[in-house]
Amino acid sequence: MSDNNPKSSGKDSHYARLRRAHRAANPPSPADDHVVIYGLHSVKAAVENPDRRPIRLLATRNAFARLDLADEIAARCPVEIVEPKAIDRLTGDGAVHQGAALETRPLKPKRIEALGDTSLVLVLDQVTDPHNVGAILRSAVAFNAGALVTTARHSPVESGVLAKAASGALEHIDHIEVRNLADAIETLSKIGFQTIGLDSEGPGILEKTVSGSKVALVLGAEGKGLRQKTRETVDNLARLDMPGAIKSLNVSNAAALSLYVACNAMAKSGDS
Repeated sequence: MSDNNPKSSGKDSHYARLRRAHRAANPPSPADDHVVIYGLHSVKAAVENPDRRPIRLLATRNAFARLDLADEIAARCPVEIVEPKAIDRLTGDGAVHQGAALETRPLKPKRIEALGDTSLVLVLDQVTDPHNVGAILRSAVAFNAGALVTTARHSPVESGVLAKAASGALEHIDHIEVRNLADAIETLSKIGFQTIGLDSEGPGILEKTVSGSKVALVLGAEGKGLRQKTRETVDNLARLDMPGAIKSLNVSNAAALSLYVACNAMAKSGDS
């Protein structure tokens, strides 16, 4: 069952006009030029992101009410009130969609020259698991990092899995995509960032290594760690000081902890 009017029957013509205007401004795109984002937090953040180009929003009546979208926000894309099975068909089996899915054009990554005014950046060296990258995005936004830098290759593309793990964070941070990570790290150094590579066997402890007012934390893939070229390019290699028998963490956990440590060290440096 589908009901294209999520609010009230008195608004039929209003929503029909909005749908026609949206279709005229956003012609159909190839199948590989869209992604499906699902889950209440992820969908709400995506629909409310003015940089998004949404195609259609599918939601159960209860989920649409929980999204609590303002009329002008909901009007940005066609809304279809459907049964959960219709969303299952769109997201695939096993997706925990919570009754909401947004079909949308993916966000366009930015070039490093477009890096905004931020004092904290995360750089990922071939971290490919979308669950990990999504969790890293969530931590990055929580600690007010301004950008996530990844390579065009050996990085996950935007997807429902990544967006769900990020729980809305995908919409609140710049994604910088580069061809060569070593060149990008050098560029960050030239514009004033202290670039620090996280390594479980690094010579320094992270909180004692952070010395600048602008920091770029560089994390490597789980298992492989930082590539040799990356290790040679960063300003410093540092480790998280962990007293237990295990000295390494899952990359998303390491990202969260290193962000916390770096933020504290930067705050203390600024107070001194």
